[in-house]
Amino acid sequence: MRVITVLWIAGALAVGVGGYKALKASGAAAWFGAGPVQLHPDDPRQLTGDSKIVMLAAEWCGYCRKQRKDFEQANVRYRVLDVDTPEGARAASALRSNGVPVTVIGQDVIHGYNTDALKDKLTPLGYTIY
Repeated sequence: MRVITVLWIAGALAVGVGGYKALKASGAAAWFGAGPVQLHPDDPRQLTGDSKIVMLAAEWCGYCRKQRKDFEQANVRYRVLDVDTPEGARAASALRSNGVPVTVIGQDVIHGYNTDALKDKLTPLGYTIY
């Protein structure tokens, strides 16, 4: 029984390594989701390109107000989509977001008031914040 198990494991490893190399060489990786991502038409990443910023927010959200104040103090150029409007609701739905704020920086999505993530994404764009 042990011999069969050892042979089976060795065979699986050999096929796994060879199979991976063959998959990579044939370009078939795109079949398994490694290809370009198709964005929903209402996804705010359609608007941001590589460096623009969109914030999904709501008037009633305290963290949204705080993040807006932080952005204004740092002179961050951004667009706000209010999730209580049809356009903002469609954008939130496209991102599968249930809460606010949601900040889209280029193609990166940051959920919530996450100052470390915001700083990491805004610093390369020349903004000094947090």
